[in-house]
Amino acid sequence: MGNMISLGNGLPAYLSTPEGFTDGTAQEGGLIKGALIVIHEVWGLVEHTKEVADRFAAEGYLVLAPDLLADERMQPELAAELQDKLFDPESRAEVQPRLREATAPLQAPGFGEKTAAGMQTCFDYLAAIGAVGERIGITGFCFGGSYSFSLAVSEPRLKAAVPFYGHADFSTDQLRSIAAPVLAFYGDKDEAPVSKLPALKDSMREAGVEFTAIVYPDAGHAFFNDTNRWTYRQDDAADAWRKTLDFLDKNLR
Repeated sequence: MGNMISLGNGLPAYLSTPEGFTDGTAQEGGLIKGALIVIHEVWGLVEHTKEVADRFAAEGYLVLAPDLLADERMQPELAAELQDKLFDPESRAEVQPRLREATAPLQAPGFGEKTAAGMQTCFDYLAAIGAVGERIGITGFCFGGSYSFSLAVSEPRLKAAVPFYGHADFSTDQLRSIAAPVLAFYGDKDEAPVSKLPALKDSMREAGVEFTAIVYPDAGHAFFNDTNRWTYRQDDAADAWRKTLDFLDKNLR
């Protein structure tokens, strides 16, 4: 359904198109529903992310999933190993040093600015497609959830944001820049973002942002990722998927 492309600045991205979408103007049976940026977890643009992009495309969206960690990306085999051991209670402590080493480039000076510029490149690419118009949203997971909040802050043309278990470390004044409604998903066992959620709700309310947070009982981090045997929760993931589609259908019109 999709294929890898290179954006203008050399950023690799997976572009997944709805059935019948050929020339950027129409889809068989009607126009596309809109466009969506899908941001991967900290493991990079793995097959799971591409599969999520394809699922959205099957629903009628033009989907762009960039590899924002292309220059720092760990090998797929290492990513799979670290993911599995990180969530295994018996090996979590053992793998933490290796994880810190593998993700050290994410803490380098300028990484945040470079990543934000990559997301802006994705937005501008989609905005230039005639069938898309102004109907662009973003969703992302973990790393991608946090950067979904980031694009919502920086891009006033964004129409919808759906962060999954992301952080939004912005001041109330910064949050005032968000023009899009935000639907955020969390698992209540994911202590880091959930502990900050009450303060985030207050800041969002004060900033005048339409913000909805859904927290699933007994779920943890990465509950949506069906390749993670330790964290995936089928019922919660299915519910979040339905709610996401309803949210996008309402806001990307």
